[in-house]
Amino acid sequence: MRLFFFLFFFSISTLSQAQEGFTEDLFEVGESITETYAVKDGEELRLDVYQPLNDTAQLRPVIIFMHGGGFAGGTRKNDAEVKFAHAAARKGYVAVQITYRLTRKDKSFGCDYEASGKIETFQKAAEDFMDAVQFMLNKKDEYRIDPGRVIVGGSSAGAEAVLNAVYNDRLMFEDPEKYEDIDFAGVFSLAGAVVDARYITKENAVPAVFFHGTDDNLVPFATAPHHFCDPDAPGYLMLDGSKTIAEKLKKLDKSFLLYAFEGGRHEHSGMPFKYLDIVFDFFNRVFLHGEQLQIEVLK
Repeated sequence: MRLFFFLFFFSISTLSQAQEGFTEDLFEVGESITETYAVKDGEELRLDVYQPLNDTAQLRPVIIFMHGGGFAGGTRKNDAEVKFAHAAARKGYVAVQITYRLTRKDKSFGCDYEASGKIETFQKAAEDFMDAVQFMLNKKDEYRIDPGRVIVGGSSAGAEAVLNAVYNDRLMFEDPEKYEDIDFAGVFSLAGAVVDARYITKENAVPAVFFHGTDDNLVPFATAPHHFCDPDAPGYLMLDGSKTIAEKLKKLDKSFLLYAFEGGRHEHSGMPFKYLDIVFDFFNRVFLHGEQLQIEVLK
């Protein structure tokens, strides 16, 4: 394993040993609460909220997560997503898993599907995501959510939607100002990408955690065509993956943790349970307490 350190020198063991708030399992988890956050195209879009039991904190950080599935499948009730929500709630987070419009259900999202349609797919999913975030913030008093500590994340297609919503809002939304009051503390991406990393600026460069295989065959690790389509294919669309986004954050002097798996493919869109202690420690130190860390790990 090779480690690359920037700004601060520390070891992975230091990360795992830090045990101030939101890193230890302190709570049991209550029954999830299901809410409908929007109705679109005749479909009720729901989310599940998981909370720590007997938590007396008046303001709690929230993690809002979007499942993968190629915009064609998947569910907020996937075993891995539910397990992650429980892991977060045990540490004191309000954890939210969301449903969104699966606009490519029973349809192609590969090289035969035109690039403009792919952009529209990203836009609709990003809009659903932001509407779910806004819904939760509108209920911040009911769920005792701290609006200054909103962590968002996704896997694969969900990560693409989340990353584009956060970093490419001018490409995703006709009226980006609709969501201008939402502030993100951090992003958690599993094999995700954005349409164009050049749109990441000092103002929207939210700190992030990335997991990605260097040979991902669907979502590029660095900069490459979506699904590695040939240039003459209808679905040819260049994307900037985790490596490219991390490089942009580095240039902007923003924090990130990039876990890259040499030779790994799209399986690294799965929840990295083996590394969650490190992930939650980074959340705590950087997203919640503002430390500045730039870390790359090549496995």
